[in-house]
Amino acid sequence: MVEHRVPVRVGGFGGPAGLAAYLRAERIGSLVDATHPYAMTISANAVLAARAAGVPLLTLRRPPWTKVAGDRWTAVADMEGAVDALGKAPRRVFLALGRKEIGVFERAPQHFYLVRSVDPIDPPAALPDAGYVVARGPFDQAADLALLNAHAIDAVVSRNSGGSAAYAKIAAARTLGVEVVMVERPALPEAVSVATVAEALAWLDQRLASSTERGV
Repeated sequence: MVEHRVPVRVGGFGGPAGLAAYLRAERIGSLVDATHPYAMTISANAVLAARAAGVPLLTLRRPPWTKVAGDRWTAVADMEGAVDALGKAPRRVFLALGRKEIGVFERAPQHFYLVRSVDPIDPPAALPDAGYVVARGPFDQAADLALLNAHAIDAVVSRNSGGSAAYAKIAAARTLGVEVVMVERPALPEAVSVATVAEALAWLDQRLASSTERGV
């Protein structure tokens, strides 16, 4: 377990109203939304809570990946679209997704699925032919290349998370000429945003320079 030198809270706040109440109670002076690019509910709650509590909000949104020479991407809007993009003929599919997103693929049981997730899929999805890998990034390109080869994967389903920690599977697919079904990012609420941690820290430095009595 990772130890932090700052207070840590695990779990929700009870929607935007609960988060706003927490911001007021803790006298929070700045709110940074550094959640996953696909965490739509949390990001929407942060905007509403910051507005209600009168707290400045910054979102840290790392840039999405972009195609380069050799990539075979099929862009889809959501997980339902990803299932459709795989087609009806049986394929060998690598699902590098969150555990809550696996169930939709039960609609296409003809495929073999290799599922990699941070947390165990418990109970396993109702997929007749599936293998499971529990692992946390950052991932190594050579290891992902070996993984795709070992399971004869011919399609990768991925969210466009951006960053370097999970990019290895994309590079591995490119090397093997494997199709990537890329689930595009959802529309997020408008907010002041930056692309890097360094920019977020600079924003905080400016915000905190005027007050040392409130928290983040």
